Amino acid sequence: MNRSKWFKILGCLVLLGFVSISTDVRADDSKKIVLVAGAPAAGPGEHEFNAGVLLLKKCLDQVPGVGAVAFTNGWPAAPDAFDGAAAIVLYMSGGTNHAALQSNHLAQLQSAMSHGAGLACFHIALDLPATNGGPQFLNWLGGYCEAHWSVKTFWVADFTNLPAHSITRGVKPFALRDEWYYHLHLQGQGIIPILSAVPPGATYAGRPQVVAWAYERPDGGRGFGFTGAHYHKNWGDDNFRKLVLNGLLWIAKVEVPPDGVASTVTADDLSQNLDPKPPRR
Repeated sequence: MNRSKWFKILGCLVLLGFVSISTDVRADDSKKIVLVAGAPAAGPGEHEFNAGVLLLKKCLDQVPGVGAVAFTNGWPAAPDAFDGAAAIVLYMSGGTNHAALQSNHLAQLQSAMSHGAGLACFHIALDLPATNGGPQFLNWLGGYCEAHWSVKTFWVADFTNLPAHSITRGVKPFALRDEWYYHLHLQGQGIIPILSAVPPGATYAGRPQVVAWAYERPDGGRGFGFTGAHYHKNWGDDNFRKLVLNGLLWIAKVEVPPDGVASTVTADDLSQNLDPKPPRR
């Protein structure tokens, strides 16, 4: 088989989600941030894990001292994928089929955490069973979402009060519709609420609920939980995106710029790398 034909076949397999690929082009002295995107899920413009991870990598590639490595279409096959990682980012489907719960993946994460790696999870990657994965992520990340305990609601969250923290540098108050999770399992100590808002309905009687947080682990590692990012288009919001990028630098122990991570995302950027999904009926 000639090389041209082989590359065409490989490209088709990647698009169909059968092959996980890596993009690793970083300087040896940079802080390694590993971003892992899950296999395609949900409808068009929703749970666009691959496109979201590649968009964040594109933004991180502009940050001095950071080397972003992206794995798409599922868990990295290479056993050394997390070696030397300053931070690991998971953006993928959750529940009992969570990629972190398969094979020896929890052990891989445990090894990285024991070497000081930070951990970030977005949206449904935070969804873990209380008997498997939940306890580990509670220790590594500072919290997680549990089915039938936590609440998942589509609503316009109005973030009017942002705490003084490295993750909020340069971020202005904003309001955005997403599927925000709350009533989470969170550590009692070391948790710093980053985004809090009052959910709709009378259940919480106007009490703000934490939907994103930072965590300082007793071992010195860091965690960042962010429940938003159901809609791919939300990465186009400057404050939403800046807060997440700041969070990734923070868990990697890279100094966040005084005005936060600068990045520009266009409509064309948002249309790149979307998974091939059938249109909604």
